[in-house]
Amino acid sequence: MENSSRELVFVLNGLNETRTNRQIFFGLSILAYVFTIFVNLTLILTILLEKILHEPMFIFLCNLCVNSICGSTSFYPKLLIDLLSDSHVISYTACIIQIFGICMYLFCENTNLSVMAYDRYVAICKPLEYHSIMTPGRVGMLVQITWLLTFFETIVGIVLIVRLPLCGSRINKLYCFDWDVAKLSCIDTTLNNLFTFVIMAFHIFQVLLIIISYVLIIRTCVQSQAERNKFMETCLPHLITLGILAISATFDVVSARFSSDTSLQALRNSLSIMYLIVPPIMNPLVYGLKLKQLRQIVWRRFTNKITAVK
Repeated sequence: MENSSRELVFVLNGLNETRTNRQIFFGLSILAYVFTIFVNLTLILTILLEKILHEPMFIFLCNLCVNSICGSTSFYPKLLIDLLSDSHVISYTACIIQIFGICMYLFCENTNLSVMAYDRYVAICKPLEYHSIMTPGRVGMLVQITWLLTFFETIVGIVLIVRLPLCGSRINKLYCFDWDVAKLSCIDTTLNNLFTFVIMAFHIFQVLLIIISYVLIIRTCVQSQAERNKFMETCLPHLITLGILAISATFDVVSARFSSDTSLQALRNSLSIMYLIVPPIMNPLVYGLKLKQLRQIVWRRFTNKITAVK
C-alpha cells in the first residue's frame, strides 16, 4: 500500500450510525445545500447588480458569500451521494480535491473576516480618512491577497499530504480532511504537524487582530451615539460570524485530535461539520437582516420578482 497511495480508496466511517435515518438526513442535507446556495447567490447578485452597494464593506461581504458557496460545494455533494449509497468510499484523488476545497474555504473565511475587521476599524475610527484609505485599488488588492494567501496555504498543505505514503484507508469522518489523512501515514508526520501549528498560529494571530480592532472600535463607539448605531448595524454581524466560525472550527479540532471513541461518532459528526454548515447559512442571513441598506434592496428586488410573475 505504501507504493500505491494514488490508487487507494478511502472508507469514510462517519455514516455508519445513520443507516436507519438515511432518507431523513438526505432530505435535510439537500434542503440545507439548496438554501445555502440560494441565500448566498442572492446576496452576491444583489451586490453585483446594485451600484449603490459597490462599497468596500459589501465587496468583502460578496467575497465571503462566494467562499461560502465554494465551501458548501466541497462538502455537500459527496455527503448526498454517500447518504444514497451503501458503500461510503472516496478515491485518493477525490479526497485530495475535497481537502483542497475545504481548506480553501476555512482559510479564506478567516482571512476575509480579518479584512472586514480592518475595513470596519477604518470606517469607524478614521471616518474622515476612510475613502482615501479604502480606495478601489486597495480593496481589490485586499481581495486578491485573501485568495492568493489562502491558495498558498492550501497548496503547501496539499503537497505535504501528497508526499506521505499511507498504511491505512479508514477515515472516521463524513469527509476528507488533511489531519485525518496524515494520521494514516506510514512515516513520521512531524513536518505536517509543524505546518499545521504554523497555520493555526497565523490564523489565531488574525483573530487577535480582529479582537484588537474591535476593542478600538468599541472605545470609539462609546463616545458617539451615531457610531454606536453604526457598530450595531455593521460590526455586530461580523462578530457573530467570527464567533460561529471560531466555535465550530474549535469543536472540529477538538473532536478530530482528542476523541477516538467510536461510540461518540454521532457527536463527532455534529462537531466536525458545524463550520461547513452553519457559517455559510448564517452569514448571508445575519448580514442580510442586519444591514438595513442591503435588506431593503433585497426585499425590493424580491417583491418586484413576485409582482412580475403575477
